[in-house]
Amino acid sequence: MASILPADPTLDEIRATLAPLIARNAAFDGFGDAALIGAAARAGVDPDVARLAFPGGGRDMVDAWFADIDLAMAAKWPAEKLATLKIRERITTLVETRIDLLAPDREPLRRALALLALPNNAPHAARLGWRAADLMWRLAGDTATDYNHYSKRAILGAVYASTMAVFLSDDSEDFADTRAFLARRIDAVMRFESWKHRRAANRIERPSLARFVGRLRYPGR
Repeated sequence: MASILPADPTLDEIRATLAPLIARNAAFDGFGDAALIGAAARAGVDPDVARLAFPGGGRDMVDAWFADIDLAMAAKWPAEKLATLKIRERITTLVETRIDLLAPDREPLRRALALLALPNNAPHAARLGWRAADLMWRLAGDTATDYNHYSKRAILGAVYASTMAVFLSDDSEDFADTRAFLARRIDAVMRFESWKHRRAANRIERPSLARFVGRLRYPGR
């Protein structure tokens, strides 16, 4: 997943290259300076320059690693490829792809989530969860502009977080227990979405602030 650095890399390029290397080191050292220095040495980056790429320390390292997972997921399942699947299969496939990508790095993931669980990191953790859920829905073809835009992401974020909690302690073959848990949660979400659609079909449409804000995100819809 790491990229090859050009001759005169930007801080963004350094961050993207070092992120997965830091994650591997974090299995032993946590998301701290030791993991950063080890990754920088591997990539041939000056440690001081590497520190500049992660001004927020461990929190920024986790952010960059999760962004790397996002990119790898999107590369494996671009929107046009997902479009051949039913909506439930799209979401399930994307979450399972994240499971597969994170399978070699469960200990770094455990350390990353422990870091994000600290009270001062709560807003950052919420933002990263939202970012992952938003990307998954966008890849799945969602263009909702009303309150559904927000409710879908909040619900998927909760499903993803609970699935990761099961994944971290799953010793079943190929994480079968995690996949079964995910299937049950997705099934519950799909039932809820069906209920919402039936309910919306019987409601009189009224002006909605959420819909207006959503249309700013998707002009012309």
